[in-house]
Amino acid sequence: MEEVKQVQGTEIILRTQNLTKKFGTKVAVNNVNMTIRRGDIYGFIGRNGAGKTTAMRVILGMANPTSGSVELFGGEPFKSARKKIGSLIEAPGLYNGSTAFENMKRFSILYGGTDEEINDILLLVGLSDTGKKKAGQFSLGMKQRLGLGIALLGNPEFLVLDEPVNGLDPGGIMDIRNIILKLNKEKGVTVLVSSHLLDELAKIVTRYGIINEGNLVEEVNADELNKRCVDGLRIVTNDPERTQEIVKTEFGITDYTVKGAAVILHGNGSYIDSAKINAALVGAGIAVSSLSIQNTGLEEYFVARLGK
Repeated sequence: MEEVKQVQGTEIILRTQNLTKKFGTKVAVNNVNMTIRRGDIYGFIGRNGAGKTTAMRVILGMANPTSGSVELFGGEPFKSARKKIGSLIEAPGLYNGSTAFENMKRFSILYGGTDEEINDILLLVGLSDTGKKKAGQFSLGMKQRLGLGIALLGNPEFLVLDEPVNGLDPGGIMDIRNIILKLNKEKGVTVLVSSHLLDELAKIVTRYGIINEGNLVEEVNADELNKRCVDGLRIVTNDPERTQEIVKTEFGITDYTVKGAAVILHGNGSYIDSAKINAALVGAGIAVSSLSIQNTGLEEYFVARLGK
């Protein structure tokens, strides 16, 4: 039986090693080392022009790397690995004079898909009732869902989606989000998805990759990122000096800042039971006006990592 390459007990679906893509003297992707494991919904974050789309195109074999390598499914030959991947890069290439079913049928020839499979996918993406309506008459959201449907032909194990909710209204965004979650949870599809809508990504992503000017700045699990975005415990009292003394002597907290009447605990101090701190302060005769968690939003976190 062929050995499956693993990291921390989890199969690697995608690994890039020093992946670089240049256009003349411009470096679009610079020595990127990315790892995506089976079951991930990997959110690819970066400004316009950061290199997201170029990296995705190279991963899919739509462009050749200048240097470095792309490894899929533990090193499986690209020809067979590509059959396990579905993708939607930029705007979907649709036949505007054809119906949703006809569009799917045209593309299914490449995968040997059946009419039953097409109907199942159209039902999944919410286009089963479009009848004879031509794709050219579809709304932007319907076109994106049809593009996603085409990407699902052949039952892919790995889905690569570049800005799939770009330009959609809230209803369309929710539709795409729910489809991605359903595919991931019910069919075990691994997803690489880019988007500018950080709040939306945060609702589905299990792991993030942050790219800036072609460089992969950081990879971080969603759970770890949520912890990092807890900036501190903010305590407002009538005696900030004594408050500092108590959190130091009774709780061993030394990582804090003082802003007026507020003492803000950082690091490990952020996770200490606030009720215990409150009880200690009140027991010492200190009046506590408020005690609350102070959060750093996802957007602020990413902006900080991108240098502005």
